[in-house]
Amino acid sequence: MTVGTLIMVVGIYFFKYPNHFSTGGVSGISVILGHYIPTLTPATIGLIINVLLLILGYCILGRSFGIRTTFVTLLQSILLRILEIILPMEVPMTDQPFLELIFAVSLPAIGSAILFNADASSGGTDIIAMIMRKYSTLDIGRALLMSDCIITFMACVAFGMTTGLFSILGLVIKSLLVDMVLENLNINKCFHIITAHPEAIEHYIINNLHRGATRLHGVGIYSHEGREVILTVVNRKQAVILRRYIRSADPGAFLLINNTSEIIGNGFRGVN
Repeated sequence: MTVGTLIMVVGIYFFKYPNHFSTGGVSGISVILGHYIPTLTPATIGLIINVLLLILGYCILGRSFGIRTTFVTLLQSILLRILEIILPMEVPMTDQPFLELIFAVSLPAIGSAILFNADASSGGTDIIAMIMRKYSTLDIGRALLMSDCIITFMACVAFGMTTGLFSILGLVIKSLLVDMVLENLNINKCFHIITAHPEAIEHYIINNLHRGATRLHGVGIYSHEGREVILTVVNRKQAVILRRYIRSADPGAFLLINNTSEIIGNGFRGVN
């Protein structure tokens, strides 16, 4: 959670704030309000909004609100404020806004994906989503997307069309990038191994890779010969090792290897 938060903070402070990119969420609101309230910095505004949302979350949601969201929200807000004090950013780091947009979007997206993978969130508008989920039947994902779009379009009014269009492009990239990074963090390999020597392979999976497996019985349609099918899921590093072993133990084995990112069960992600 700390690593994910640090990555988000770097993207927001060094690339989003100086360029006035607003791609939704509390950081986007902070950028816009910072333009209209020059006596307050974006990090200060973000800290105020996040603290108010945390209080609202605890009042309405109680303990189910989650200590992880509180930790990430406070850590992010405090780090942004500290950076404003020790490393003030008056202008962008470069004169290449598109390059900075890539970092302004990709770093927070990577950080968010790491947080989601740890069953945490960065708070902010996610807190509003939790409250809406409790008291309404609205499509939360669609409601959050609409709010992000409104915040992004407000950047056009506050900072002009150039910055506004960059923000709109950033919102589109962000919506695609979080899911892509999250899938790659969770990627595993699903093996279907059709073999005439299942015992040796099963022994290797259990004792060397410390993974489980399921044996199925199959019949070849062309030869009508019986074959055993071993089904197992391993991580990417183990997949290379297992594939090498199978080729040495049974050169005639037939392998089907698929990428999978959503695995629920013992040794992977819990049902809840």
